[in-house]
Amino acid sequence: MSLKVPKANNIQLFKDGYKHLQGIEDAVLRNIQAVSELSDLVRTSFGPNGRNKLIINHLGRLFVTSDAATIIREVEVVHPAAKLLVMASQAQESEMGDSTNMVIILAGELLKKSENLLVMGLHPSEVIKGYELACVKALAELENLSTSSLPSPFTQESLITALKPAIASKQYGYEDTLSSLVAEAALAVMPKNPKNFNVDNVRVVKIMGGSLSGSKVVQGMVFGREPEGIIKKVSGAKVAVFTCALDIAQTETKGTVLLKNADEMLNFTRGEEQQLENIFREIADSGIKVIIAGSSVGDLALHYLNRFNIAVLKVLSKFDLRRVARVANATPLARVGAPTPEEAGFVDIFETTEIGGDRVTVLRQLAPGEDGYEGHTEKTRTATIVLRGATANHLDDLERAIDDGVNVIKSLIKDPRLVPGAGATELELGKRVEAYGSGMRGLAQHAVKRYATALEVIPRTLAENALGGAEGNEVLSRLWAKHEQKGGEAWGVDIEAEQDGTLLATDFKILDPLAAKQWAIKLATEAAVSVLSVDSIIMSKPAGGPKVPQQASNWDED
Repeated sequence: MSLKVPKANNIQLFKDGYKHLQGIEDAVLRNIQAVSELSDLVRTSFGPNGRNKLIINHLGRLFVTSDAATIIREVEVVHPAAKLLVMASQAQESEMGDSTNMVIILAGELLKKSENLLVMGLHPSEVIKGYELACVKALAELENLSTSSLPSPFTQESLITALKPAIASKQYGYEDTLSSLVAEAALAVMPKNPKNFNVDNVRVVKIMGGSLSGSKVVQGMVFGREPEGIIKKVSGAKVAVFTCALDIAQTETKGTVLLKNADEMLNFTRGEEQQLENIFREIADSGIKVIIAGSSVGDLALHYLNRFNIAVLKVLSKFDLRRVARVANATPLARVGAPTPEEAGFVDIFETTEIGGDRVTVLRQLAPGEDGYEGHTEKTRTATIVLRGATANHLDDLERAIDDGVNVIKSLIKDPRLVPGAGATELELGKRVEAYGSGMRGLAQHAVKRYATALEVIPRTLAENALGGAEGNEVLSRLWAKHEQKGGEAWGVDIEAEQDGTLLATDFKILDPLAAKQWAIKLATEAAVSVLSVDSIIMSKPAGGPKVPQQASNWDED
């Protein structure tokens, strides 16, 4: 007779309040559903005809944009699986500055395709293996699709050609104006060795009013305010940068002073006035002609600065203060006093000009050969794109497009190779990965084929956003026919549909950086694989007690 082994029921592994979801239905498919929702959210904003999203963030700030990086940064995603996708797109943003939307759309589509395989009974590990093999194949084929590269040294025309597709995807219709502005600004600050190009040297200043056609590039840093004192223009000046307030120091404790006669009252502030005068005399004697103040400037300090003919500009942003210090080659000082020769910087021109009715201050370093150039050191030169527009939201969106354009230049300096755009590259990769999957054995081939169909999502989305759903399917089938022909790798989606909805991307100069596509495919696959490799979700109870009851809004009404 066998002994009866008692079963242990209700083993409590976690504290009360924990949620534990596991298995294909509860964990994997729910994660895929959450990621699909995020992917569908930004999918309609993809491409030149992408729709804008109106987002009001937790601080009540309004955003009207089709830039995926901004959308996912401002909507607070709380689902852990969707957060994996957000992280992948943020990695793309920091690495390339462009194609963030492609990462989310492709990862979302890969997971949607995997859902069918999982429901049919395939194990997630088989799907993961197939996706990883397909990713390696797609990246290898991508190397062969490069049709041209950006010629070196860079010219205005070649940069405009490379920038147009990236800017058109954000601001369709304005790409000619914006790409010429970005190219002009980038060439103005391009160092002798282009690999040292710093995106931070291309600045944007937004001035409300006028239209985009009134925008221009100003050599130097532009600040949207006038200098504090009466000195408005200085040439070849030594610069001091102060992060502290230029004012009389306040004591920590309150003091009571007993004044016995009129002379004592007259002489009461004389001591600190003389001390302040001595400080600014020392600064003037050290040759300083321009002071950049990172905090407040007192009235008395301003009086002495005017007396010693020193121009003073208030820069309240610590980031801008850091940039000024870099451009002028100065050390920011946390104390008021004469800087040493090493701490002082130099600026060729400090002047106040008028742009569209607004008075602005420009700090400029001259290039070799310009009038007034002093060849003292290798200088950090900056260029500022002054944007004009009707509304603050529109100006913000234009700034994002410019930011993408500058980052594209940076990525092209690292890798100048270009591939056909307009969805042509993705469709060709899909075709080649499909052929690779057909020649495989084992269960992983199903995942490889699904990967190939997922790559179709890019041209399909471009066509759907521009021409509508039904027309989009027709365009896609026409594209497949063109790609099946010999030498048809460069056929992409014609968003204006002048003929049959297809065009030769190379003829229309619609070319994308190869590196951006490479990173997007890599990161999208990694994100999809990370979500698929999760088999259970364990969530602890959120910290904190019950919410404090809110007071009724009409508590004071009779």
